[in-house]
Amino acid sequence: MESQVRGGTRWKRFAVVMVPSVAATAAIGVALAQGALAASFSVSGQSFKVTADTLVGHDFVQYGGVAEGTDLEGNSATHPVAVSGFESATITNMCQSVVTPLPLLNTSVTLVLTAGDKGTKVSAENLYLDVESLDADAVFRDIDIGVAAGQNKVPGTQPGTKVNPFGFAQQARIATLTDVEQTAWATTAGTFRLPDLSLRLNVGDPSKYECY
Repeated sequence: MESQVRGGTRWKRFAVVMVPSVAATAAIGVALAQGALAASFSVSGQSFKVTADTLVGHDFVQYGGVAEGTDLEGNSATHPVAVSGFESATITNMCQSVVTPLPLLNTSVTLVLTAGDKGTKVSAENLYLDVESLDADAVFRDIDIGVAAGQNKVPGTQPGTKVNPFGFAQQARIATLTDVEQTAWATTAGTFRLPDLSLRLNVGDPSKYECY
């Protein structure tokens, strides 16, 4: 029988920020051991926005970390992130946007990608998100809050993200997010299927084109 004691918790505007001490960070194993994820990479100097009507993820884990990369001038930069990981996930009506400024032309270009909005859901395996902010309605099934990051039942951590294995983490068998609005620095997946993919470049005021 499915547990309902802590599994049905609903959190409005879910936004967990769990940033461990950088001095204590250490790599605590990656899903590369399973051949699931690509090698680590340095994140770009641009964050991006994502919206979705629903995201249903299985074997969810979340912990604090630091994503390393550069700014738009090429200088080294670090970004505190909440890493959200799913062994598998489906996403309905996904939108992703990123704005690139063009100062010499006094304008900007907004890249907008949409998928899963015509009846077939986006799907992903071994999905990891480096999240800066997240707003959504959330329901968790069989959730454990306060697990040490190095003791997660779900194997693997985001490649390239430094993590304190003794820091705060949480995990759940199923996580269901609705009305998702997210800003992130990186996404990694073993497999990412994008049905009905559409990609457009839009010049001008970003507020007219961004996902939110």
